[in-house]
Amino acid sequence: MSALEHVHPAEGDLVAVTLPPSPTWRDLVTETWDSGAALLPIDDRLSAGERASLIERARPTITLDGMGGRRVEGEPADAGIVLVVHSSGTSGAPAFAQFDRAAIEAAVSSSALALGATERDPWLCCLPLAHVGGLLVVLRSLVLGAPVAVHDRFDPGAVLAEPDVAFTSVVPTMLARLVETGADLSAFRSILVGGAHLPGELRSRAEHAGAHVVETYGMTESCGGVVYEGVPLRGTQVRIAPDGEIQLRGPTATRGYRLGDADPFTPDGWLHTADAGELDRDGRLRVAGRRDDVVITGGEKVWPQAVEAVLQAHPRVREVAVAGVADPEWGERVTAWVVPTVAAEPPGLEDLRAFAAERLSPYAVPRELVVVGRLPRTASGKVRRAGLRRG
Repeated sequence: MSALEHVHPAEGDLVAVTLPPSPTWRDLVTETWDSGAALLPIDDRLSAGERASLIERARPTITLDGMGGRRVEGEPADAGIVLVVHSSGTSGAPAFAQFDRAAIEAAVSSSALALGATERDPWLCCLPLAHVGGLLVVLRSLVLGAPVAVHDRFDPGAVLAEPDVAFTSVVPTMLARLVETGADLSAFRSILVGGAHLPGELRSRAEHAGAHVVETYGMTESCGGVVYEGVPLRGTQVRIAPDGEIQLRGPTATRGYRLGDADPFTPDGWLHTADAGELDRDGRLRVAGRRDDVVITGGEKVWPQAVEAVLQAHPRVREVAVAGVADPEWGERVTAWVVPTVAAEPPGLEDLRAFAAERLSPYAVPRELVVVGRLPRTASGKVRRAGLRRG
């Protein structure tokens, strides 16, 4: 029996789905799109209040969860839209990016071209399907006809036990967990890593374990990663605005936000990213970080990602996040939140400062250390820097 049989989705409906990842999502997407409706995936790991808030803001016309499908009072989907995805919401309320079928097909086909992937190559989905990176793995089955295995959650042992997988997509934290198993990762033709900055030290360890790592850059509004290893995918263009913002243009870009949320485009049609970066002499993109994450200390700009990349190499540091904290003398002081490799043996501030001083400018060396048991993250693995300061 179809999960949507009793609600009969039709053209113009927006179907909000709150179900755990499973192979049945392929049929669910097919049924939704064949009816002319659009899909809005909701992360089933969110609290009941968070799920209700997202649904209230998105105003779907149908909801589907473990209790079944039901019609609700909402607003129809815009004409031609087949997918609505909420942003990760690292700051402020999430927006709802809309995509038509052409954008999804462009995202899948341009990725396949870059990877040399065909309809015969198996994929593994171990990311949440409420985020575009995870859903795109499943959509490779619909667009390419590729075999896709879907796990209900990320488990390193289950990922490594999955037979005959050519490609998978993970966030850096997941890659770190795979590396920590000590397993040979060479069975994957490529492991795509996105959603957050990939520390160089982690990449080196993964490659030493046999992994072929492909670092991707993109965002919800670009329909996932559209830059692989600094090189834009087919059809995607990248420019750096005068203020240093990375801006994107191409066939995968969102068709706008649902229900009149702020316009994500520049007046001349480029997608804002709110990230800062540069293009090197070969045209490869180098990402510095979120523009609003930059720490200004004593008049100098410090990019947290650059400091994190150095501290991550310290043997007593398992995870690290860096942000600025208000300081009466310096304006902001560079502060590091560290999850130690061994909880009982955390690094000391002076030890970290000495380690970092060999690799960073003096003003970028952390002035404060906070030892924590875990870093606050979004469901897609991004560090919530505002959560660091509150903690």
